[in-house]
Amino acid sequence: MDDLVKRYMPVETIEIRGTENEGGSTTRTIGGYVVKFNQRSHLIWGEFYERVAKGAFARSLQENTIKAFWNHRSDFVLGSTKNGTLRLSEDDIGLAFELDLPNNTWGNDAYESIQRGDVDGVSFGFYVRSDSWQYLKDEDVYERTLLDVNLFEVSPTPFAAYPDSEVNQRSLEQLGITTKEQRKHEKEKILLEIDLLAIG
Repeated sequence: MDDLVKRYMPVETIEIRGTENEGGSTTRTIGGYVVKFNQRSHLIWGEFYERVAKGAFARSLQENTIKAFWNHRSDFVLGSTKNGTLRLSEDDIGLAFELDLPNNTWGNDAYESIQRGDVDGVSFGFYVRSDSWQYLKDEDVYERTLLDVNLFEVSPTPFAAYPDSEVNQRSLEQLGITTKEQRKHEKEKILLEIDLLAIG
């Protein structure tokens, strides 16, 4: 599946701290978790839940240069793993991050918005390398587990938790996954055929 996916996770808190450097300037650092492992998302599209498996980011952390953007905007770069201004690591809880904000307009805006609590979440952009799907019969929904993702960016963002994924309907159909609406329609069709057989 080659579709771009973005996920938002509300975080309990984005930590903010300042470190004074030689010469009197201050490095403003934010940190927390981009996502916690094996925690179920909100219902996406009203059709499936999602979890991230431990180790899903391991390959990306070894191979990729990952950027931090302000609200997914690639023209507003907040940091990069290449120069160490963005630091990412997997632990037993999830994907942890530390980000040294730049001393520029969007860095200052990000700092102010996070400090005020206007921005209280972190989103991540990725492509799926490997995942698994399970149908939960009792809930009549699917649950997806992300096993290996190609992570390329993380973003502090104010948007609501787990907005609709940019993985599209075509992708779900390619996987042979039916939606509730499709299953309802199929059930109605079968019941109609049974009624017609009974009349005949």
